Amino acid sequence: MKLPLTVAAVVALAGCNRPEGVFHGWAEADETRVAPLTTGTLTRLAVERGQTVDAGTLLFTQDCDAERAARDQAEARLAQSQAQLANLEAGGRATEIDSALAQVREARSAFELAQSDLRRTEQLAREGASTQQRLDLARSNAEQTAARLRSAEARLRTLQIPVGRLQEIEAQRAATEMARAALASAEWRLQQRSAVAPASGRVVDTYYRSGEMVPAGAAVLSLLPDGALRVRFFVPEPQLASVRIGAPVRVTCDGCPAPLDAQVSYVSPKPEYTPPVVYAGDARSKLVYLVEARSSALQGLHPGQPLDVRVAR
Repeated sequence: MKLPLTVAAVVALAGCNRPEGVFHGWAEADETRVAPLTTGTLTRLAVERGQTVDAGTLLFTQDCDAERAARDQAEARLAQSQAQLANLEAGGRATEIDSALAQVREARSAFELAQSDLRRTEQLAREGASTQQRLDLARSNAEQTAARLRSAEARLRTLQIPVGRLQEIEAQRAATEMARAALASAEWRLQQRSAVAPASGRVVDTYYRSGEMVPAGAAVLSLLPDGALRVRFFVPEPQLASVRIGAPVRVTCDGCPAPLDAQVSYVSPKPEYTPPVVYAGDARSKLVYLVEARSSALQGLHPGQPLDVRVAR
């Protein structure tokens, strides 16, 4: 929260009545405004003004019927693509493979029988107990059964290994990855219809109520994160040398039970002038520099609260 220029000027002018070494300042905060990415109806405001929340606490939700339907559709498409890929990678169906295995066993039995018959016929031919015609027939039968065995084994390999469908499988794998990415995108869009606290802190204000249309980028609420409070005060130019980054300061306020300790976190490199100002002679005594101090001890303060700051020497 930024103080108006007139308030800062009043604080600076009040310095003429301050005790030696004490500077008048005020508490200021860096509020976080939480807004939706897309336009939609606010269906639930889960927090109230002044409520303390932890990081990850649900803050609000928008209507999400369209996003949920898109997510479900993307999920179904991914399941379908995965099933198609599994079918391609599995090769033939189980019944086809069983049939091919039976044909291989039958062809191998026939081949072994033909080989046995060929060996017996060749033995008889050497002994003169078999004719050449009988031997040629046995050899032909052995070659035919060998060819049938090779054919059956080739068919079985075709069913077990998706030979000739590798490009189709690669294309289906790419389609599956696209479907998975589409699902991730749909889930992300669905998640954006609700907002959670980015950090622990306190809800400063809310700007919409349930049922109202919230434009994209419009803040639904503002959050004051823990550690976002700081003290701002002006230091006259003659005393600026005593203020360094990291210097300890003691902060007091009306109603504070005890002084609060903080450290200087910023010293403005640009001077400002307490009005009225004339840039001549001893006018530099009116030259002031903005200084900021931070500490976790400042959490109990309220933005805009007047403070007195003493810089340790």
